[in-house]
Formats: sequence, structure tokens, C-alpha cells
Amino acid sequence: MREIEKNLDGTGLRIGVVLSRFNSDIGDGLLSACTAELLTLGVATEAITVVTVAGALETPLVLQHMAMSEKFDALVALGAIIRGETYHFEVVANESARGISEVQFNTGIPVANAVLTTEDDDQAIARMRVKGAEAAQVAIEMVNLIRAL
Repeated sequence: MREIEKNLDGTGLRIGVVLSRFNSDIGDGLLSACTAELLTLGVATEAITVVTVAGALETPLVLQHMAMSEKFDALVALGAIIRGETYHFEVVANESARGISEVQFNTGIPVANAVLTTEDDDQAIARMRVKGAEAAQVAIEMVNLIRAL
């Protein structure tokens, strides 16, 4: 039986990050944790490209362009959607998640989704560091897994 082990070696990988500017304090925390983890896992500073978009609904389009550019081995989506008083939260959360998933399926480029969907700011703050770092790990792990397959 062949078993492919988890591989978090980011050496030589090119990673693109799309950061939503809406809820920027949370986004900045996600980005800081993500980039720190990418560097810890061996991704070179010059191999990380960060772009920003207005909000979570704009994220999938930019991810799609980055994936199609063939300049990136994996992508990371970062942002925060925090519940408000209207139905808009559900629309943004559902459509951004759907779009992010479609980028992976349409292009074969792994996309780690760390667009938080929380009830309030406190939940987002409590999760931003862990989820930012986890997104970096997921991106690297998925590239290495796909290559091993």
C-alpha cells in the first residue's frame, strides 16, 4: 500500500495571496500570520505575491486570473465576513466560498480559503492568527500532494 505523507516543504514554491480590504484589521492579522508561516515553511519572500481587493466577492475573480497566469503553484484567499443585521452576510459568505472553490476546480491550482465567516468581531479576532497560518500550510500541503499524485 502506498501512502503519501503530509509535506509542508515550501522551498521553491510560488504563492499568491488575495486579501480582502473589508474588515481590514482582521485581514491584516490573517495576512501577517499567513506570510510568517509561508516563510517558516521555506517559501522565499520574493516568491510571495500579495494583492488586495475591495471585498470577499471580488476575491474569486482575482484568484481566477492569478491561477490562469501560470505564475503561482498555489493561492490563498484571506478576508473576513462578519454578520450584520441583513441577509447580505449570507449572500457574501456563500458566493465568495462558491467562487473560491470554483477557481480550484476550473484551474487545478490549489486555493486555501481563509475568508472567515463569523458572528462578530471577537470571533474573527480569536481565529485570525490560527486560520492565517493554517491557510499557508494548506496551500503548501496541497501543492505537494498534487505533485506526488
